[in-house]
Amino acid sequence: MFLSCHIFLPRLKRSRLSEELICASRMPSWCIANISFFQPPAFLMIGIPGLEAAHGWISIPFSSMYMAALTGNCLILLAVRRTPSLHQPMYYFLSMLALTDVGLTLSSMPTTLAVLWFDHRLIGFNACLVQMFFLHFFSVVESSVLLAMSFDRFVAITTPLHYAAVLTNSVILRIGLAIVTRATVSLFPLPFLLKRLNFCPGKILLSHSFCFHADVMKRACADITVNIVYGLYVVLSTVGIDSLLIVLSYTLILHTVMGLASPRERVRALNTCVSHILAILVFFIPVIGVSMIHRFGRHLPPIVHALVAYVYLVVPPVLNPIIYSVKSKPIREAMLRVLKEKWKG
Repeated sequence: MFLSCHIFLPRLKRSRLSEELICASRMPSWCIANISFFQPPAFLMIGIPGLEAAHGWISIPFSSMYMAALTGNCLILLAVRRTPSLHQPMYYFLSMLALTDVGLTLSSMPTTLAVLWFDHRLIGFNACLVQMFFLHFFSVVESSVLLAMSFDRFVAITTPLHYAAVLTNSVILRIGLAIVTRATVSLFPLPFLLKRLNFCPGKILLSHSFCFHADVMKRACADITVNIVYGLYVVLSTVGIDSLLIVLSYTLILHTVMGLASPRERVRALNTCVSHILAILVFFIPVIGVSMIHRFGRHLPPIVHALVAYVYLVVPPVLNPIIYSVKSKPIREAMLRVLKEKWKG
């Protein structure tokens, strides 16, 4: 009986948009009644609700933003690698941030552009879980990297004479490994918590063109209390703690800066933090928005959910290279040298 119910889903691959929605929402009653445990072989994704006819045009700015994100962050990685003067803790952490943004971009780009370009909306169940893991993984890593960068600014401003001694290459490497380990351990249970759930055959339509944990678990017909509690635990134990520690570090930084005698020295010290503060705002404001929308915005139009999620995933990787190239002269000059070398080569 389980196999006989699956035959209705492969037809989605051959159907037009309207037929896919009908198949997604109307499984036969005899099929639903006789299933004791059901996991869909695939989910249906959507692009921007209500604007399906304009997906071709909408794909242009999305493609441009994805290209800008990949180009900008890869330029930062190349600039730091090829410029010996940038082999310093601050720029190593910036490289971690750029690498994380590349990973975050590549996690959502294939399915988003597939939906917008080709109207290919199917994603396999296991592929959805893999994408979900990496989306959340890189989000947690980015939060941790921003915390590490705030620690870097704290050490540089409060104890400048011990900066090089505290943040050695081995310490930075250990911080990087700790960040990856923390994200992996925190998120590893999520796919397995979803695989244990019994899903509704008529609820395979996702709210985005990618897989979020909060979105996928709502398609289940089982009790999802464990998923909700563990998801909240992951958010609080990673992004929540990171944000508090970042606020604490900047409180101590501000206390140290206010103790400087010269106003010029105060401005100079705070100016080294501007790029990092902007990167924090660019990341955490959309994170808070997505969390609030998923928990308290059930009555908001679907397009609001979609746009907030796209801002969360697409905007930070695009803006971070711009922020650091504008505010950091060494990074800007190194990126320009890389571009010139590529142009001449």
